[in-house]
Amino acid sequence: MRVLGDLGYEGEADTITVAFKKPKGGELTDVQKTFNKAHNGVRAIGERGNSLLKTTFKALRNVSLCPWKIGKIAAAALVLLHFEHDRTT
Repeated sequence: MRVLGDLGYEGEADTITVAFKKPKGGELTDVQKTFNKAHNGVRAIGERGNSLLKTTFKALRNVSLCPWKIGKIAAAALVLLHFEHDRTT
């Protein structure tokens, strides 16, 4: 499964999907601009969720657990957050 990343991951293009970087002295094509807009729009949803979890649950700010284990903790925090805001979806 491919993941979306920001331009900091541009060297990992075979495993992480990143936006197109504007070439030095050049411009992006319309297709590249459209791709970047869609890519950034999808990434923004995850970034907002991550920010909301980290600001609500301060314990999640400096976690150094295995990514597989932190996933279960983050899922539990998300359930609590949804319950707190009366969200069911």
